[in-house]
Amino acid sequence: MFKIIKMKRTFSIALTLVLSTIAFAVNAQEKGVEMADTFRQEGKIYVVVAIVMMVLAGLIAYLFVLDRKISKMEAEIKALEKTK
Repeated sequence: MFKIIKMKRTFSIALTLVLSTIAFAVNAQEKGVEMADTFRQEGKIYVVVAIVMMVLAGLIAYLFVLDRKISKMEAEIKALEKTK
């Protein structure tokens, strides 16, 4: 049960990060930054978006791996406490 709660918390943190990133991107688009316009005209914006998405995917994957490791350690600690 504790593992499910932890996964929900991790998911909610990841979702918050993604949504705040989207909100930041929308705000930046409204201002019409010259650099972004140049990237868009030259077709390089897709490279920038792809790199940002890869970094975010890597961070989210790292959070899930870290959550699994921590859950495993907590289970080992509980097992050791029960044997004492």
